Amino acid sequence: MSDPESLAEVRSRIDDLDTQIVALLARRQKLVEAAAGFKRDEHAVRAPDRVERVIAAVRAEATAAGLDAAVAEAVWRAMITAFTELELTRHRGSTQG
Repeated sequence: MSDPESLAEVRSRIDDLDTQIVALLARRQKLVEAAAGFKRDEHAVRAPDRVERVIAAVRAEATAAGLDAAVAEAVWRAMITAFTELELTRHRGSTQG
């Protein structure tokens, strides 16, 4: 891909990437929702050991891909927190009733 020739082109490319990211996040959400069905309690949903393993792997992948590891970690922690809250809401809803 050639270098962008204007700020408008940069923004357009970022918008295109954002569209792809949203589609990937929607796929991730479906998997998170599926995982909720296998977890028995809130600790299993929060899975702090799993979170730290994911973060370590993401930092390594980020570095290899040329993405700042601290940026990747911040993004993933925010994403994991948001999905954990969604999963907890779904999990609590399925255990009530």
